[in-house]
Amino acid sequence: MFNNEEKKIEKAQKREEKLRAKEEKKEEKLRAKEEKKEEKQRAKEDAQELGFFARLLAGLTKTRDNFVKSMDYVFNGFTNIDDDFYEELEEVLIMGDIGVRTTERILEDLKATVKEQKIKEPVECKQVLIDSIRRQMNLGETAYEFENRKSVVLVVGVNGVGKTTTIGKLAAKYKAEKKNVILAAGDTFRAAAKDQLQEWANRSNVDLIGGSEGSDPAAVVFDAVNAAKARNADILLVDTAGRLHNKKNLMEELRKINSVIDREYPDAYRETLIVLDATTGQNALNQAKEFSEVTDVSGIVLTKMDGTAKGGIAVAIQSELNVPVKFIGVGESIKDLEKFNSDDFVKALFMTES
Repeated sequence: MFNNEEKKIEKAQKREEKLRAKEEKKEEKLRAKEEKKEEKQRAKEDAQELGFFARLLAGLTKTRDNFVKSMDYVFNGFTNIDDDFYEELEEVLIMGDIGVRTTERILEDLKATVKEQKIKEPVECKQVLIDSIRRQMNLGETAYEFENRKSVVLVVGVNGVGKTTTIGKLAAKYKAEKKNVILAAGDTFRAAAKDQLQEWANRSNVDLIGGSEGSDPAAVVFDAVNAAKARNADILLVDTAGRLHNKKNLMEELRKINSVIDREYPDAYRETLIVLDATTGQNALNQAKEFSEVTDVSGIVLTKMDGTAKGGIAVAIQSELNVPVKFIGVGESIKDLEKFNSDDFVKALFMTES
């Protein structure tokens, strides 16, 4: 009888061990599956980052072929760091759309470092110059604060730079991040503007608030702001007219729009992004200066960086206006608009073929 009892206990223990082993095996499989899923997600994210960098690298090819190769010729062609060296370097920087003021700033920084570190070889100046450009393009810690707050984002820029498309891409990006996004068709003067924005709204499955062609943009913004509050929107993206040639009217229009937002939604975080076409070089800088005279520009979106020979303009705009480049576009698809990363940009700009 005692033996039978022992056998029963032993049998129960074995069954328990078998069940435990089975459960452990099941948990191990689940863990492995979860790890594989996480690994796949990380690989996907890495591939996306690498993919954008590869597109940025390709997009800056013409800039490298012109501007950077000329710069390398100066660094490698001179044997002494003298006035002739600095003059030649100054010419290359200005021709590379870096701009006169930014070039002066970069050369002052370079001369000070050369003196401080007692640098004798021109070739050693290249890294010093690259580091100087990287510092001048630093975004700061609060560049994307508007993404974390209830915000109203005014998007300005002349017609043809990709303003409406940029708004559509931003809407798709924020919608994918589970944000509640509303678009406001504030450009009531361009016939196709609202229709174009509606296509993006449909594609991203976000709401669009608009008015009839020729209606008061401030009235459209009034409706959009109240819709944003009522629907608890995270981000309200506002398209605006790009009639820079009529600056007085544009200034008055933007003043009315800003007045409506301040009055109707004082708690909203405010952001004003200017969209610029990188292929226009110094013209883009001039546009940014003119818009800065009529509204408080807080960030820059540089479009059409793919294939431009004027990539240096990104450095000039940020340095001269003291306004950070926040987004950069290297193609037509949604994934081709990304947050600006100064390290990636400088790396892509100065990367040489091995």
